[in-house]
Formats: sequence, C-alpha cells, structure tokens
Amino acid sequence: MKTSIFDIKTENDFQEACLETFNYQYSHIDIYRQFVDYLHIRPDDVRRSTDIPFLPIEMFKNHLVLDNKHTAGSYFQSSGTTQMTRSKHYIADFDLYEASIYASFSQFIGKPEDYIFLGLLPNYSENPHSSLIYMVDYLMTKSGKAENGYFLYNHQELSELLNKLSNKKVILFGVSFALLDFLDYCDKHSQAIAPSDQLIVIETGGMKGRKAEMTKDELLTILQKGFSTDKIYSEYSMTELLSQAYSLGQNIYNPPNWMQVLIRNTEDPFSYMDAGKTGAINIIDLANLHSCAFIATQDLGRCYPATNGALHQCFQVLGRIDHSDIRGCSLLVS
Repeated sequence: MKTSIFDIKTENDFQEACLETFNYQYSHIDIYRQFVDYLHIRPDDVRRSTDIPFLPIEMFKNHLVLDNKHTAGSYFQSSGTTQMTRSKHYIADFDLYEASIYASFSQFIGKPEDYIFLGLLPNYSENPHSSLIYMVDYLMTKSGKAENGYFLYNHQELSELLNKLSNKKVILFGVSFALLDFLDYCDKHSQAIAPSDQLIVIETGGMKGRKAEMTKDELLTILQKGFSTDKIYSEYSMTELLSQAYSLGQNIYNPPNWMQVLIRNTEDPFSYMDAGKTGAINIIDLANLHSCAFIATQDLGRCYPATNGALHQCFQVLGRIDHSDIRGCSLLVS
C-alpha cells in the first residue's frame, strides 16, 4: 500500500486505497479474480469504490479466500453448530488485525491502556478460532490490568467484581444472551449492579436462537436498566472482517476511516440505496488486505450521514436476509 490504511484522512485517500487494494486482490486472490471475471468486469473499468464487485460472504464457507503469496495456516472460524458449514477466514498478518483493533477502539472509545477489560462471552470462549476472543485478548494484553478476565457462568463472581470496581474505568464485553442471563441472575439473587459512570457495557450481538422476538432497542433498554446506565455500546464485526464498527449508545454504528458500509438493493445487487433506505449491507474493510476487502454480507441495514467524527456514513443493522444461516453475530432485529 502506498499509504497505511490507518493514515486515511479524506475521501480521496480512501478511494485511492480502495482501488489499490482491488487491483492487488484481483491479481493475488484467486477466488476473487474468478468472481470478477465471471461478472465480466474488467479491472480497468473500476474507477471508484462503487464500481468494485463485492464477494458474497458465503464464499468463506466453501472456498479458500487468501492471498496466493501465503499458505493456509491460522484462521478464524464463525460460531455455529457442528452440523453447519462454518466460515473460515485465514489470517496472513495478525499484526494488521491487531493494529486495526487498536486504532478503531482508540478512535471511538479510548486508549485500551486506560481500561480494565472483562469478558462475558461463553459461547465464543468455547470456540478456539473466535476472532472476537482474539480481539478481547489483545485489548486485555494492551491494558495490562490485573483485574482483566473472562466469566463463563460464574455470575456471582462477576457481579461482586463489578461492584468492587465501581470507581474504576471498566469495559464489559458481553454477548447479548449472556448479558441477559447475568442480569436475570442478579435480579433473582437481589444482587444489583451499583451505578457507575466508569462502566462501559459493549454488547456484541448474538442471541443463540433465544428470545428472537426481541428487537435491538428492546435489548438495549433492558441492559440500560439492569446496568443502571443510559448508554449501552455495541460492536459490529464478523469472522470475515478484520475491523470493527462501534455504536456509542444510539444503536447506530460508526466505521473507522478504512471501513465503509454501502447498502445494496436486494433486487439489484449492483445498485445502491439512498441514505435511510433499507437494503443489504456491503462492507469495504481495507484491513482485509490478504483475504477480500469487499464483502457482500447477508445483513440488512440502513445508512445515515456520518457522526462522531467518522469519515464515512454510519449505519444501522436491521437483521438477517431471509433464509440466511443464523450465526452469533448481530442476530437481533431493530
């Protein structure tokens, strides 16, 4: 790359990086080149990010999506049952993933070194190839705090620790169903969480097939009440991405400068919807240099004008396209 993706400041910077990444991946990622050729799109005709073909996310389930200068080794794998075909994202450069984690977290939340990190991520903790666990592990390492740690189903220990740390800056990462189970436990055992303006709860999606009728806003309302806070943050990413977008309490996600969301028309996948209109989410993630930076997801969403200092428009996740495989990532509707 001529310029580090983490130095992108303007739309022109982003467009140049997109075209450079597209041409590199067309040359070096075999399955992506086959896909582009199948669409009869010539690289010379791609002049802006909206001209770039987006690889269907399902390709990560049955194909090797990897720079041909690297061999398949370490990988992240999506959550799901053993009967499901799960996505594999092979990682050629963990340093790039860690730099993306650090830069996006710092951009929207703060320096990891300033926080204690607690994880309530039981189903992810049981997946040895979870990108979410890798991310939280990395943040804990950068934090270096003695209190950092994971909690599976030991709810009493977690509630006691949260109350003990009420005067310290704490981040609690939690999968949605586990946060609800934790609050149910606290309610049944009369163990209220002491109000603290130092605690940030970041829910990561995932209801594990439970309480599917609950909307995202309903979830956030329950969590706000249970944790005595007026803001519940959210994180949006997935196995196939190496970057994260964050919602700072408004159920609207802000992408870092090297990431962009476009809303494609579900009836015409080569056209895009205007701001505020519902469609399927396409994601540009330039941290995916050695896999594919241009992914057509099976999530539904809307885009809105940029907020919180983000370069690109923010977005809302509304659920999954019908008949998509259900996974533990942003399953809730809004």
